[in-house]
Amino acid sequence: MKKVFWMVFVVLLLLTACGTEKGYLTIDIDQVQQLQDDGAVVLDVREVEEFEEGHIIGAVNAPLSKLKTGDRSVLDKKKSYIVICRSGSRSKEASALLIDDGYDLVNVSEGMSSWTGEVEY
Repeated sequence: MKKVFWMVFVVLLLLTACGTEKGYLTIDIDQVQQLQDDGAVVLDVREVEEFEEGHIIGAVNAPLSKLKTGDRSVLDKKKSYIVICRSGSRSKEASALLIDDGYDLVNVSEGMSSWTGEVEY
């Protein structure tokens, strides 16, 4: 699954000229669905209350505040993650923390405030 994820990601990267920061790649929000379809898990780092107001279908919630304390209880290093927040700031911080811990991830440049797809509550 990781092999397919990265092959698709590299193609998307070349097509959109996404950026790299601190060892992780950043994608546009319109690439989220394709990567999710290819097996990556959306990791929403907003606080629980924000997550419950609506999130991408199938997303996992790991608030940045908990990640900062070292809580990785909902994460699995065997999975690939698409890190998202409300506007893009917290996802950058979370991505930097998680990439240093060896997680396979991409960061979303925008956030849920730009998401036009379906959400669940």
